[in-house]
Amino acid sequence: MTTSCALPLSGVLVADFGRVLAAPYATMLLADLGADVVKVEHPAAGDDTRAWGPPHAHGQATYFLSVNRNKRSVALDLRDATDRRRAAELARRADVLFENFRPGTMEKHGLGYDRVRASNPGIVYCSITGFGAGPGAALPGYDLLIQAVGGLMSVTGPAPGQPVKTGVALVDVLTGLHATTGVLAALRHRDATGQGQHVEVDLLSTLLSSLVNQSAGYTLAGQVPGILGNRHPSIAPYEVYPTKDGPLVVAVGNDRQFTALSQGLGAPHLADDPRFATNPDRVAHLDELTREIGELLATRTAAEWFEHLTPLGVPCGPVNDLAQAFDLAERLGLSPRATVTGDDGAPMDLVANPISLSRTPPRHDRRPPRLGEHTGEITDWLDTPDPTHPRSLNDEVKPPA
Repeated sequence: MTTSCALPLSGVLVADFGRVLAAPYATMLLADLGADVVKVEHPAAGDDTRAWGPPHAHGQATYFLSVNRNKRSVALDLRDATDRRRAAELARRADVLFENFRPGTMEKHGLGYDRVRASNPGIVYCSITGFGAGPGAALPGYDLLIQAVGGLMSVTGPAPGQPVKTGVALVDVLTGLHATTGVLAALRHRDATGQGQHVEVDLLSTLLSSLVNQSAGYTLAGQVPGILGNRHPSIAPYEVYPTKDGPLVVAVGNDRQFTALSQGLGAPHLADDPRFATNPDRVAHLDELTREIGELLATRTAAEWFEHLTPLGVPCGPVNDLAQAFDLAERLGLSPRATVTGDDGAPMDLVANPISLSRTPPRHDRRPPRLGEHTGEITDWLDTPDPTHPRSLNDEVKPPA
């Protein structure tokens, strides 16, 4: 098993004041890479996601378990003077601080960036908001709301006028990833200069950036895209087709692949048809192309087409549920699961960190903590006035069994 001293972020102390998804996802990624993450939670109920179930496993909401491994939990009430002092001391000792409260909340508790920087000039302080700290500061930053007002739902759905959200809080996840990138860049700068900085990431800007070609189509060409269902605005055939028993995705990205598809379907003439000869031609005649391909695909099952077309170099595959998706990953030799021991002694299957590092692979060795599980040892550490006291809890607190 990889030890914490071998991990790239070993010795980095993260004060995690985040909750729900964007910030906890970011801090879990840092914890997987060796950072010592102290999760600060309110003593009464803790992170909101502790109550977001079903489903439950090991007596806890799986939502919370999904983004809080490799962390320790300390219960602090920021309205209490003693706990507020401890929170300030944690911020003073930390290398990184994450928070995703509404703008102004941390300042109200004496934990805003300027206040923390005064006692800890090297702090990398990451604030995640819904709409930034300006005129949109008062707006609630819920993922579904951002998907709506940020344009994602305007291009997602079965047909025009039928907007649909994604099946997961995708904007929160993307924001957590962008926040992680910003923090790592700021740590690199701090290592070179000794100077910390304020990293700010908001959900709306993250979504607009993550809409990539759709956003650029608007900013560069003034084109406002709409809902295309499963079709692509610029590539064809690139959508979901019915087969004899279920849907099949065909994702042809170039003319060579389309020729292979035509041959695999037993219809090589399609590649020579002037309506379909090039990708722009196929996009311009998409309805005719869909009809031709659909009639051919209806003669076999999705699995049969997958087995037949894939060796020909045609990107395609059935629409799997999550059980089938995990099975596929395992059959392909990937490792999508990370098993740790729950506090009940039973194995806990978490989703593995997808990053592979040849020398310092991520760790999956600590289960998500119970609310306030490490309060005693962490507050003892914070209450110790010795200035030579180690910054990292890894130096003196053993991980839970």
